[in-house]
Amino acid sequence: MSRAWLGLGGNIGDVPKALGKALQSLDAHEGIKVSVVSSLYRTPPWGKEDQPWFVNAGAEVETNLSPEMLLEACQQVERDGLRERKERWGPRTIDVDIIAFDGVEQIEQRLTLPHPHAHERPFVLSPLAEIAPDLPLVGSSISELAKAHADPRLQQVAGGQNWWRD
Repeated sequence: MSRAWLGLGGNIGDVPKALGKALQSLDAHEGIKVSVVSSLYRTPPWGKEDQPWFVNAGAEVETNLSPEMLLEACQQVERDGLRERKERWGPRTIDVDIIAFDGVEQIEQRLTLPHPHAHERPFVLSPLAEIAPDLPLVGSSISELAKAHADPRLQQVAGGQNWWRD
């Protein structure tokens, strides 16, 4: 089994419920086991700022899938969550990104690992720092990167790692 780290978020509808459903769907997949999930964080929009704030979380999964097969599973969860890709960085019901995959480094048309911008996005770094502080990313640990890119506007809104099971 390999480990992978995911970033999840959304800003349309009942996002905590959508994120919980996404994690439950991933956990129900025969090739994926959700091992640990961060708290929920309320985060300002990034890239396109004239939209509602997001709710984000991070998750570690164990999988026997290839990175591309895990990507397909994540995209299916997005489709099931009625994700519409209307504009880059725009509002969305659900977003599930693979941030890192057990030391895999690749640049492919469909999937670049580690995620090419994760190291500079507080809404990815803060949740992952909670569950995988020592995870290496672009030469630093997630916790070091989270400190370097801290955003005081981020708010932890639901603590504990089992919120998604409720």
